[in-house]
Amino acid sequence: MKSEARADTGIVARQVAVRIYRAVLDERRTLDDLFEHDDAVKQLEIRDRAFLNNLLRTVFRHMGEIEQVKSKHLAKPLPRKSGSAGDILTLAIAQLLFLDTPPHAAIDSAVRMAKVDRNATHFSGLINAVLRKVAATSREDLKGLNTGQVNTPAWLWERWRNAYSADLAETIARSHALEPALDIAVKSDAAGWAETLGGTLLPTGQIRLLAHRGLVTALQGFESGEWWVQDAAAGLPVLLLGDLRGKTALDLCAAPGGKTMQLAAAGARVTAVDHSSVRLKRLHENLDRTRLTATVIESDVLSLAMADRFDAVLLDAPCSATGTIRRHPELPYIRQPSQMTELCATQRMMLAEAADRVKPGGSLVYCTCSLEPEEGEKQISWFRAAYPNFKLVEPGPAIPRNLVSNSGWLRLHPAMTIGECAGLDGFFIARLDRAS
Repeated sequence: MKSEARADTGIVARQVAVRIYRAVLDERRTLDDLFEHDDAVKQLEIRDRAFLNNLLRTVFRHMGEIEQVKSKHLAKPLPRKSGSAGDILTLAIAQLLFLDTPPHAAIDSAVRMAKVDRNATHFSGLINAVLRKVAATSREDLKGLNTGQVNTPAWLWERWRNAYSADLAETIARSHALEPALDIAVKSDAAGWAETLGGTLLPTGQIRLLAHRGLVTALQGFESGEWWVQDAAAGLPVLLLGDLRGKTALDLCAAPGGKTMQLAAAGARVTAVDHSSVRLKRLHENLDRTRLTATVIESDVLSLAMADRFDAVLLDAPCSATGTIRRHPELPYIRQPSQMTELCATQRMMLAEAADRVKPGGSLVYCTCSLEPEEGEKQISWFRAAYPNFKLVEPGPAIPRNLVSNSGWLRLHPAMTIGECAGLDGFFIARLDRAS
């Protein structure tokens, strides 16, 4: 009886996975957003939620490979009125090729799911046959594929190939197929917490947990607020600001608060601004948990009713977020090239607003979690021409030298190393100091 109940809950999780997968593609919503707001996801047991999360992120990490294999074993594309048959195949192939799901479990559940969809039920036999072929030839099916390029939408691949090179574009894209490690930032005693948690102390003072698979909230020190989750790359912008003790700092686009907490822990008097009440709720929760303080303002950066100027201003501008594909593999499938123009215009307006908030002699750090030069290098080139009273400042000794470009800013990509560890979110970061 228990095994039958377990099988039934497994079917439910897979059915939810098909629906979430389709919602990502049709509604262009992130997995995090859907997981947070979907009632069916919330009702799943912890084990099934973990399976759902792993399955969907695996599908998007290997989308190109899966589609190649699927098309190889289909004599012709499925008709439009085939219901969820195509999506059922996609998720089942992901289980067979990348999740080591026993073939009988992946195939049986896929067939059962098709039979409860009135449009897909006519294709249940085809689904069974295709998946049996995939299970028998999986290793052969993947041979010879240029996996980085295959798993990257053509428009994005061309951007990276033109911005970097074909070789580096392939390296970046291959990195996106790897599950990222868990990085955390601590309030104090990084070496002690690295030992306690069994992690690696990074040269920037953060800690990397290479083999963590359980609930983050269950780790020692989380509930007591000794640390928070923050990718090693996301921790670098604050480090560029140097000694912040006793200084005033303005964190623009601050939620959910990783950099706000970092600024406060460094001794700054922080004002955090964000327009999203939902995201600010998380910022408040994070500040409460870590017992750090900041003045929090709900406002659009471009309509901020405040005359104050600050010693340090940090602008983590809204962007395409292509640097975070390791953590959010669905992003290439919900972004569109046309969005770049609007985002870049917003970034320039925000840069101008941020510059006006910097005291004479103060510092501005601009960053985006993007791999796109339009959102990084080109923005700072424009800014330096428009604001000659700001000077680009090279990073100090707190930043590993292999991360600093010849131009004096940081252009990070996922295949880079930090200390002995490989893997970073893609980021662009630059510090500019205002003349006294």
